Amino acid sequence: MTFNDIFKSSFLENVTQFSPLDTLIGMLVALVIGLFIFMVYKKTFNGVMYSSSFALTLVGLALVTTLVIMAVTSNVVLSLGMVGALSIVRFRAAIKEPIEIVYLFWSIAAGIVIGAGMISLAVIGSAIIGVILILFANRRVHENPYILIINCKDEKAEDTAVQMAKTALKKFLIKSKTVSNGGIELTAEVRLKDAATSFVNAIQNIEGVDHVTLVSYNGEYMS
Repeated sequence: MTFNDIFKSSFLENVTQFSPLDTLIGMLVALVIGLFIFMVYKKTFNGVMYSSSFALTLVGLALVTTLVIMAVTSNVVLSLGMVGALSIVRFRAAIKEPIEIVYLFWSIAAGIVIGAGMISLAVIGSAIIGVILILFANRRVHENPYILIINCKDEKAEDTAVQMAKTALKKFLIKSKTVSNGGIELTAEVRLKDAATSFVNAIQNIEGVDHVTLVSYNGEYMS
């Protein structure tokens, strides 16, 4: 019995179904789509710290998913084995930004579609998703919220500071108020007018106001 006889039915016949040209085209398209996702993520990122490793993961995820789907679609027996193998794999990675989930699913979906041979769908769908994400990300920057913290000695100073803040700001919404023997601490979500912060100095000059703090707020933390 030769090597060819042993693996004739299970291995060598499956190798003949492999198409190098189709694989090369699919991987090149996946690389282009992955780089496009990479560029959109880099352009729309506005979190605390940019992660270059996560951005590169988006490219690699598109390539790996494309390769797996190509193998699965070429052989029914292999597809069943692949499902069983992937079902026991568990990935645990911390997601710092909720928007990162969108990019992960985008890379996986692009790889699946390209691996299935629907290249036009992957290109058109990725272009639409990218444009939408860029438009909404740029729109959100113009409405950057802030947290204003005012520490006052008495109620009179508080009323004066609040009236001045409402006049100088586009939006003033009280989030919390803490009263103690040492004074009053007022926390409010605000929107600035033309990015002007001179009102902070004016509030600080009010008699009875100890100090004023203005903090950028991205929806994830409070100060």
